[in-house]
Amino acid sequence: MDISKIDILNKKFSTSVLGYKKNDVEMFLQEVADYVGELAEKKSLLDQNIKYLEEKLKEHRSREEVLQSTLLTTQKMTDDIKANANKQAKIIVQEAQSKAEDILRQAHKRLAQIHEDISELKKQRAHFEIKLRSMIESHLKLLESHDEEHLHLEEAESKLTFLQKS
Repeated sequence: MDISKIDILNKKFSTSVLGYKKNDVEMFLQEVADYVGELAEKKSLLDQNIKYLEEKLKEHRSREEVLQSTLLTTQKMTDDIKANANKQAKIIVQEAQSKAEDILRQAHKRLAQIHEDISELKKQRAHFEIKLRSMIESHLKLLESHDEEHLHLEEAESKLTFLQKS
């Protein structure tokens, strides 16, 4: 049963010859009414405070749910980003390995071509040396035969000169 300050102040007692002193009862009722009034005000403030705190709690719970949802979304996004980064890293490594293998294959091919070119150049050099020697030898023979002709010619001229003097 709720009793307010006004209920206590408006409460009337019947009087009898041997009853309580009216002044004492009214004073006591005033004190009780004041106390009940303070309690009612405190209760009202506490009720308001509870309502305010319940609203705040509701807001905080709502924020907590949003934060948890955001955290889960962020975690999922982070996991997705990591997974994509790992996939891309693997693809990049595979492409790099493939390119490295191609470059190595091309380098081996070029090296083989260079060896073939060197071998061909050695053959050409040997062939050129043979031709050059042959040409030099033929020119030497030509010079030697020219020298012999020149000697025969000189002998013939000297014989002619000797014959003309005699």
